[in-house]
Amino acid sequence: MKLSSAEGAKLLKKLKSEYDALKSKESISSTFLASVGENPESVRPKYDYKDAKAELDSLALKIRKLKHAINLFNTTTVIPGYDITIDEMLVFIPQLSAKKQKLSEMASRLPKAREEQEYGRASNIIDYRYVNYDIDEVTKDLLAVTDELSDAQLALDLINHSAIFEVEL
Repeated sequence: MKLSSAEGAKLLKKLKSEYDALKSKESISSTFLASVGENPESVRPKYDYKDAKAELDSLALKIRKLKHAINLFNTTTVIPGYDITIDEMLVFIPQLSAKKQKLSEMASRLPKAREEQEYGRASNIIDYRYVNYDIDEVTKDLLAVTDELSDAQLALDLINHSAIFEVEL
C-alpha cells in the first residue's frame, strides 16, 4: 500500500479508533449479569474470545507496521531547502514556536513599567521594571522567526502530502 505521510497518519488514527472500539466492545460483552431465576442464555451477549483476540491482534499488528513505516519515512526523508529529516523538523518547529513565544512576550513589554506591589507588602516605594534590550531589535527577530516558522510548517505540510512511502499491512 502506498501512502503519503498525511494519509498514513489518518489511517493510523482510524486503526487506533477501530482497536479501541473493539476493546471496548470486548470489555462489555466478555462478561454479563443475569438475575437469580433468569435464564443466563437469554441475556448472554454474542462474544467469542478467539475471534476477539484474533481481531485485536490483527489490528495491533497493522498499527505497529504502519507506525514503523511512518517512523522510517520520518527519519529518512529529507525536507528540501532545509537539509534536515522530517523527524528533525518535528523537533525544530516546536523550538521555533517557543522562540516566537518568548520574543512575542519581550516585544510586547513597555520600556518602563510600574511593578505591581505584592499582596500584603506595605511600602511607599514605587518600583519600575526597565527592559534591558532593544525592543525594535526583538521585534525584527520576532518577525523573522514568525516567517521562518511559517515556512518550516509549509515545507513539512508539502512533504507530508506529496512524498509517498510503502507499507504492507
